[in-house]
Amino acid sequence: MSIGAVSRKSPWLVGSIAVVILVVAVMLASGGWISPFAKQAVIRALKQRYQSDVEIQSLDVSLFPYPHGTGRGLVFRKSGNKDAPPLIKLDGFTAVAGWFGLLARPHRVKYVRLEGLEIQVQFQGHKHEPGLRAKPPSGLLIEHMDADGTVLRVFPKTQGKQPLTFHIYKLSLHTVSGHAAMSYRAELHNAKPPGLIDAAGDFGPWDAEDPAGTPVSGKYRFSNADLGVFKGISGELSSRGQFHGELGKIEVNGETDTPDFAVSIAGHPVDLKTTFNATVDGENGDTFLHPVKARFGQTTVVCQGAVAGEPDAKGKTVSLNSVVQNGELADVLRLAVKSDLAPMTGRISFHSEIRIPPGHGEIPERLYLNGQFDLQSTKFTNPMLERRISKLSARAQGNTENDGDGATASNMRGTFLLDDGVLTLHGLSFQMPWATVSLNGTYGLRGESLDFHGALTMDAKLSQMTTGVKSFLLKALDPLFTTSKAGAVIPFHIGGTREHPRVGLGLRRK
Repeated sequence: MSIGAVSRKSPWLVGSIAVVILVVAVMLASGGWISPFAKQAVIRALKQRYQSDVEIQSLDVSLFPYPHGTGRGLVFRKSGNKDAPPLIKLDGFTAVAGWFGLLARPHRVKYVRLEGLEIQVQFQGHKHEPGLRAKPPSGLLIEHMDADGTVLRVFPKTQGKQPLTFHIYKLSLHTVSGHAAMSYRAELHNAKPPGLIDAAGDFGPWDAEDPAGTPVSGKYRFSNADLGVFKGISGELSSRGQFHGELGKIEVNGETDTPDFAVSIAGHPVDLKTTFNATVDGENGDTFLHPVKARFGQTTVVCQGAVAGEPDAKGKTVSLNSVVQNGELADVLRLAVKSDLAPMTGRISFHSEIRIPPGHGEIPERLYLNGQFDLQSTKFTNPMLERRISKLSARAQGNTENDGDGATASNMRGTFLLDDGVLTLHGLSFQMPWATVSLNGTYGLRGESLDFHGALTMDAKLSQMTTGVKSFLLKALDPLFTTSKAGAVIPFHIGGTREHPRVGLGLRRK
């Protein structure tokens, strides 16, 4: 078949052959003269596309054996502001293309590698601020891009606030075009608690006029997070979940598992699992929880609130409202009491305000609680103490023959305030058959010190609690300890420590 026949049947083929012959000729003759022209063309295109000042320290382009180029020192700055910190800074880059990819529409680059990439995002107070503004798409698509070692800094609108800094040690991007969402895979080390985050999803297109409006979505896995950096607690946390939204408002749904969570005061590990729904402000990292459900043992805690910064405060403050309905009292006590066996069993319900301000002290010392509790069917695990309670309950009825053999279920309720490591109980009511204990006082978490004052109100009179001569002698005191509405009312106080309590009756003061 002749060349003429080919040209008549397939004119596009002749044109393609001509283009290839021309490119090969340029490739063989180019040497190093094409690089300066390529550098100026790239700078001009980037300036026009992003309306920013662009600097490139060096750029080398070669067409043999395939189109490729390397560059150093790429910097983006806001137009007309050379003293401003760079919006984007790049130590070096390499790009590789194919002949057919460059001739296609859109033009395609096979692979780009970025070295030493630093990105600084400044959230604006409103949309359309001058900055790194994207023009309409130019028709260039990068099939695959690696940017390991990227540093991303997000500066909040508020002046003087420290930026959020993310060190991404592995970053891969696919189908990067500048005008559509790109897929990504990122691995980074979380600073606090330290652990590995692996995330994958879609990002973009980048909204340079309003970065907070840039779409983002994906799934994540957080592993080997050491909670020991938060003084006062310990455990290794893992988490997984998914997220979607915009950089300024990201919705996150996930779950966590900490099989060895413990509070240092008690030191008893529990398997703590949570499920959560949260909204994250990408500008400052503030997180709003709605809600978090935490489960350990047979107890579930439901919390809502925020982990957010406050004016004139360095760090984040945890502010939550928590509720427990019909939980296991022993589960809760294991987190706060040192003894291997929980001192009490029963069911617990409470609601409380929880607040943990930022600081360097241990969490139990900074923890603030303010709420109410209700304990049902409580029993003491110490057999001797339980027998004393049973015996006291029987005496309160006037039964002097019971030696405390039968267990007695009791109920408690009251309000509590935990501040600066001291638990204050107010209006504590301890109810058991035929008697009620009312208490007010404090309990020191560190030294486990007790300082309570209260009264024991019984159905029986003082003289009915015993027999024989003692009963006869106590009849003279019955009027002093008997009210018109009940039997005897005996004031008492509790001091000492949890392991060695001292109980004193207020008979002398009475």
